[in-house]
Amino acid sequence: MTFVDEGLATRPGFARTFRPDDLTLGLMFPLESYDGPIPRMDVGEQVALAQLAERVGFAALWARDVPLLDPGFGDAGQMFDPWVWLTHIAGNTSQIALATGSTVFPLRNPIDIAKAAASLDLLCDGRLILGAATGDRGVEFPAYGLDRQLSGDLFRAGVGAVRRLWADDFPALDSPFGVMRDAGLLPKPAGRRIPVLITGNSRQTVQWIAEHGDGWLMYPRPLRQQYHVLRSWEEALEEVGSNRKPFAQSLYVDLVDQPGAAPVAIHLGYRTGHHYLIEHLAALREIGVNHVIINLKYGRRPVDDVLRELAEAVLPHLSPATSQQPSGT
Repeated sequence: MTFVDEGLATRPGFARTFRPDDLTLGLMFPLESYDGPIPRMDVGEQVALAQLAERVGFAALWARDVPLLDPGFGDAGQMFDPWVWLTHIAGNTSQIALATGSTVFPLRNPIDIAKAAASLDLLCDGRLILGAATGDRGVEFPAYGLDRQLSGDLFRAGVGAVRRLWADDFPALDSPFGVMRDAGLLPKPAGRRIPVLITGNSRQTVQWIAEHGDGWLMYPRPLRQQYHVLRSWEEALEEVGSNRKPFAQSLYVDLVDQPGAAPVAIHLGYRTGHHYLIEHLAALREIGVNHVIINLKYGRRPVDDVLRELAEAVLPHLSPATSQQPSGT
């Protein structure tokens, strides 16, 4: 069984990351824990950890698009431009999916997004997944000379333009970003498509996301609440006449070295041992989550130890299951 679009399901990055009725794990860069907004980002260390993640069976590596440091926001991400960073990671890995989580579409001309994404996708042999977002850092919009209130309109226009730039040889484009005639974009990605996952609501309806996205990338929520979000996703897919599309979410994890440690809530996640983490991930899988992006910012152990424990103790438990109503919270 595959997701609705067989053209995407056969792409290496998409196929490694999304499998119906299954749950895979990804990792968010930087692969380190750090206090404050700015990580160390030792390049050699990050590359070695990315290679370890690939060897032990993680599905994807995600990089954020953070143009400017906003001290009030509290996290600069991996700091490097995501296209440059993922190209470097692509050259040092061979199979793991590479994803933007997420590209801020209103701040970027769709020509630049389409060209960068197509270039990286060809260089990494179809491993790219493109997360798309409206942006959540208030300092960025005035710095780019934009009105943040228009971000929803810019987002829709950007997604549509990027898709046409990939698909058509000489698309006629007329959008808030500009007018394009008698010109085409090169290179084209294989199959003239790259999977686009919409992040959060991006100031759109769920029906719009279901129709125009290749999947939904959501934030972590209590289990019962996430269950209802997933049901709204399934209903929206049915309303727009689409079959299944994947659903992913992020999760901050501080994995302690006591397997049976009870969970303690941290920002958007848990400090816990791997026994509870297995239970929580299994519950997410049961309600229909297909991929969880683990963020290690608040961790307190060496990352290589955490990755090996996750690979040995957690990944083997993420087998297919049937979606059902959650019994807990």
